[in-house]
Amino acid sequence: MSPRQWLTAYLAAVVAVSFLQDPHWLAAGLVLAITLSGRRRWVLLRRTLLSVLVFNSAVSLGYLLIASGRGGFSGDYLLRVNLRVVLLVFLGLWFVSRVNLAAAVSFSPNLSFVVTLAVGQIQAFKCVLRDFRLAFISRNPDRPALTDRTHHAAAQGQNLLEKSVHSASEVAMAMRSRGCFDD
Repeated sequence: MSPRQWLTAYLAAVVAVSFLQDPHWLAAGLVLAITLSGRRRWVLLRRTLLSVLVFNSAVSLGYLLIASGRGGFSGDYLLRVNLRVVLLVFLGLWFVSRVNLAAAVSFSPNLSFVVTLAVGQIQAFKCVLRDFRLAFISRNPDRPALTDRTHHAAAQGQNLLEKSVHSASEVAMAMRSRGCFDD
């Protein structure tokens, strides 16, 4: 399949999954996606589970607390939401690992521009993360304590957030000066 056909199939799958309400169908879709994803299925599944773990745990716990207090807890709803998120993230990771996104959106100059910007930002952040990791390793020959790792993660998060805000501000000013915003 061509990258454009993969993009179409991915978008159709996302829409279809968004309409599914039965947890059995969502689970079947996840099993089907895992089966069809080939040799990298376990790597993709691991990445999926790690990337949704914190978010889904926070949302599920929040729902559990609020719904239990109101007396409207639905295990079916909680299962459906979590399965849908896992399936959508898995499909997204599978799509990105398999398809050159720039080639998939080559039919649109605007989408190509957005993808190019996004890939550039991703590469810049990967470099920052690598530098942080290497600096932390070089400063800690022994396994650091949990508090040290927590402080490092907080500093890293703060740096990435500041870099994101600064980059967004710079891009917005550049786009405004070129007439992209009509305010």
